[in-house]
Amino acid sequence: MQVIDPHVHFWNLGQGNQPWLDHPSPNLLGDYTPMARDYGPEDLLVDAGDIELLGAVHIEADAVDPLAETHWLAGRIEEGRAPRLPSALVVGADLSRQDADEQLAAQCQASEKVRGVRQILNVHADPLYDYVGRHYMGEPTWCANFALLARYELSFDLQIYPSQMSQAARLAEDHPEVPIILNHAGMYVDRHHMTGWREWRDGLRRLAACDNVSLKLSGFGMLDHHWTVGSLRPLILEAIDAFGVDRSMFASNFPVDSLYASYPTIWKAYAEIVADASSSEVQALFVENARRIYRL
Repeated sequence: MQVIDPHVHFWNLGQGNQPWLDHPSPNLLGDYTPMARDYGPEDLLVDAGDIELLGAVHIEADAVDPLAETHWLAGRIEEGRAPRLPSALVVGADLSRQDADEQLAAQCQASEKVRGVRQILNVHADPLYDYVGRHYMGEPTWCANFALLARYELSFDLQIYPSQMSQAARLAEDHPEVPIILNHAGMYVDRHHMTGWREWRDGLRRLAACDNVSLKLSGFGMLDHHWTVGSLRPLILEAIDAFGVDRSMFASNFPVDSLYASYPTIWKAYAEIVADASSSEVQALFVENARRIYRL
């Protein structure tokens, strides 16, 4: 089974750049102590087992110093210890800062593999699920700096909850020149009431109405620690129905989702769920969309 994995994370704890891993504190992930260890491309290749990795996109891993993270990864790529990995970098940047332009310029200069930016935006009333505690998309400086992404030909990986999707859709409409990739199928978090399902379902369609938004099907274990093919199927099919095959792609979110399943188990579950798709649709979902969207 061949895949391009458009959502993986690498880190070296010795650099002290991910303090959230140095001192694990239970959050929506549960007890994530098992992944508080160095994780590099070689580890991913071991975890891949019988899944043939044609490429992988590193997504920023909440580093204290995002530029140092990029320099570290650029060095790994130059060393060539794990061929093709990472194939592209989505780097960290704080668009709320006055020096956002300088941040983006430095990131692009650090590696020719830089393709996009991610700044986590998740806000939730429950502290267990709240990531950032502020509504960046409502801040004038942040929104003005978002426009800089087009100048640097960068995409934006969008990690939000369903309650933020309408605001995100307005952002996408205001910046049609910026490709936006919705992370983790929109993180369907409020699962105890029908209103939560409707908010997620309708929010997906609101975002899908924007031609510059695509979808990453990943990270399901973060909110469903005991997922099964049966529990994933309705979410995946609903999301693909909203965005269409041409704007959807599967991803692993490793090593985060290693807390809940092995790498082959995740990919084979995806394959089982779309088993009745055509060969061209399968190729799009598992390989070609990631290749096109991240310009591999």
